[in-house]
Order: sequence, then C-alpha cells, then structure tokens
Amino acid sequence: MRVAAIDFLNPAPLMWDFHHQPHQSMFAERYQLHLTAPSACARELLSGEADFGLIPVAALTEELRIVPGCTIASLACVRSIQLIVKAPLALTQIRTIAADTASRSSVAYAQVLFRHFLGTDPEFRPSPADPESMLRDNDAALLIGDPALLALERRATLAAHVGPCLWYDLAEQWHLRTGLPWVAAVWAVRPHAVPTPASRRQLLADLTDSRDHGLAHIEDLVREWTPRIALAPATLRAYLTENIYYRLDASCIRAIETFRQLAAQVGVLDPLPNLPFLGD
Repeated sequence: MRVAAIDFLNPAPLMWDFHHQPHQSMFAERYQLHLTAPSACARELLSGEADFGLIPVAALTEELRIVPGCTIASLACVRSIQLIVKAPLALTQIRTIAADTASRSSVAYAQVLFRHFLGTDPEFRPSPADPESMLRDNDAALLIGDPALLALERRATLAAHVGPCLWYDLAEQWHLRTGLPWVAAVWAVRPHAVPTPASRRQLLADLTDSRDHGLAHIEDLVREWTPRIALAPATLRAYLTENIYYRLDASCIRAIETFRQLAAQVGVLDPLPNLPFLGD
C-alpha cells in the first residue's frame, strides 16, 4: 500500500514503526512510504497516487474513509499553529493575513474563526513560511508546524524586526469558543485499498500499534529530533506530551463534525454530512 505522510515533528509518534525496528522491516514489506506536506498528502490520496495517508480534516471527502484510533489534535494550546498579529490591532481589525498554506485545515480553522465567530472576512494571501516577510505587507501571519514552533521561540527577534506583535494559538482560540479539542489530521484510506475485513483489521492494528510504540519512546524521539529542529529538548518533550493529543476519541470526532459543519456554513469547505469511517 502506498502511504502519504507528514514530515513534521507532530506526527512522529504515529510514524514510529515506519522508521524503527523491530517493526520497520515488516512495515516496509506492507507499505511504501512517501513523506510530504499535509496539503500534498491529501492531494496524493484524492488523486489516487496514495492508498492511505495522514491528511488534514479539511480534506476529508465522502469518497475516503477515516481509519479509527489515531489523530493529530490538541486539547488546549497546540503551539504549532500561530496567528501573529501586528500590535495593537484587534482580531476584528485584521484585513490581510499572509498564510502558510502547508496545511489546508489550519487556514480553514482561521477562516471559521473570522467568518463565524468574529463576523469579519480578512483576505488570506498564500506566502512562504517566513514571519518577517509575511508581516512586512500584511496585518497578520499564519504559521503552522515546525516554522510556527521556531517563530514562537524567537519572538523577541521578530519583534525587533517588525515591531510588537500579538500571538494567538489557533487551537486555543477554537477550544475557548467551542469547548472541543482542535483536530488537525487523521489517517484516511481509499476503501478499495482495504477490500476485506482482514485487511482493514491489519491496517487499524498497524497504525494503532505504531502510535502506542511511539508514545512509549518519547525520549528517543526527542533525541532524534533535537538535531533536526532548533528547539530545546524540554520544548520538544512538552510539545509531544502536552500539546499534541494522538487518540481519536469521541470528543475529537465531535470536534471534526463541528468544524466541518461551521466551515460549510460560512462557505469555507463543502458539506460533509456524515463522517465516513472505515468499516461503515
């Protein structure tokens, strides 16, 4: 099976068995892995280039099936989705936002925040993930993933170049307004790729086991990622254990349903009346 997955820090626990023995060899026999950006994962899955992938919840369609068990979510602050606003602008005063488009869901969540909760409709301008250049000609910048984590650690440097800024954690903004987790991504599969009950059970077991093994090896992941991203080990550890939530439970499912309903109401995404799960 062809797999499209995210090459960011936050899915690292989910990907443990794809990259580590004793299960890596077995996974290599079953799965052909391609690491890319979140938006590209969805594109590959929807086009048929991949059989399953870790995709943004904004990219879910009725043709795909959510694999139960795993997610990338946050129960409060996520830290890796930051809306940076030039001070002293209030959220309702923002007119232009330079947006890192690596994640379709993050942009959609921001659009729901403004259109549904704040009653405004700022312009989102696609931009490379460079906060200084993003804020040069815009009121705000939306950063996601590892660039957001790095920018958060370097707030003083950014302020020295562009002036004082206000920082809003997008997951926290969602949680404050809905009381629900913020859910970024799920494993989704093309149904024909797992045509039998046995193949569906195998996929579910492999992905759940990989997550559980990854969560049992957080210290190993911290050691592996410290050379890859310029953050302190304690910051990486806190992010993987406190900011990101990896279990697709009932509250996360309600959060996805609510997000998709609101996004459809304000014209951000197409309606998805029923979340399609593998096995339904």
